[in-house]
Amino acid sequence: MNVTTRQDGLLRGKVILVVGASTGIGASAARLFASEGAAVALLARSADRVQDVAEEINGAGHRAIALVGDVSVGGDVAQAVDETVARFGRLDGAFNNAAMGQKGRLEDVTEDDFDRIMGVNVKGVWLCLREELRVMRAAGSGAIVNVSSIGGYRGSPGFGAYQATKHAVLGLTRTAAHDAGPDGIRVNAIAPGPVLTEMILTPDGDIPDPVRARISATPLRRAAQPEDVAETAAWLLSDRAAHVSGVTLPVDGGLTA
Repeated sequence: MNVTTRQDGLLRGKVILVVGASTGIGASAARLFASEGAAVALLARSADRVQDVAEEINGAGHRAIALVGDVSVGGDVAQAVDETVARFGRLDGAFNNAAMGQKGRLEDVTEDDFDRIMGVNVKGVWLCLREELRVMRAAGSGAIVNVSSIGGYRGSPGFGAYQATKHAVLGLTRTAAHDAGPDGIRVNAIAPGPVLTEMILTPDGDIPDPVRARISATPLRRAAQPEDVAETAAWLLSDRAAHVSGVTLPVDGGLTA
C-alpha cells in the first residue's frame, strides 16, 4: 500500500499510536492513518522493520516515529505512550494490534506457550489500554481500537489458546468502554476473519488448506487484505464514529453472518 495523501483527511490533525506496526495489518494501518492526516507513533519489537515503515511514511511527507518495545512489558508500553506524547504533544487514538498466533489442540499446548500467547495477546492489550487511558483521561477525549478476531466469538479445532485470548480482548474492550466512556473516550474492537498476512500464510506465501476452506465459505469469496482491516479501524478512530463505543465490528466478508 502506498502512503498517498487523501484529500478528505479522515484523521487529519490526530495523533495515533499504532501497536504492532512493523508488518501486516499494523504496518498497513500506520500507512493509512498517515495518509488520512494523522501523525503516527509506531510500536513494535522489530527495530529494523518498524523503522523502515516509519521512514517510508516520513518519506511520503507525513509524520511518523518508530518506537521499539514489547507489549507484554509494562515499562515498554508506558515509555512508548510517554514518548508519543513528548514528541507530538498528545494522544488522540490508539490501534492495539500486536498479537501472536498459536496452533495445536488444547492438551498439546505447553504451559510456556500458553503463558507467552496470553502475555502478548491479553496482558499486552490490557497494558496498552492502561497506559493509553492514563493520558486520554487527562485530555478528556480519545478513541481506541483493539484487534480481536472472529475466533473471539466462535470456536474451531486446534486454536484454543489463541481463541481464548481473542475472547478476552472482547471482554477488555467492553469493560474499557464502560470505564472510560464518562471521560469522553471511546473503545471498540474489530474482529477480522482470514487476512492475508504473514501470520496465516505458509513460508512460501501460499494459503493453507484450512484457510482456503474458510475463504470458500465466505460470502464475498475472498480473504481480507490488511488494508481492509485498516480502513475499518480508521473509521472507528475518526470523529465520524463519535457515538460508537463498546462494539466489536466483524471484518470478515460476511463469514459470521
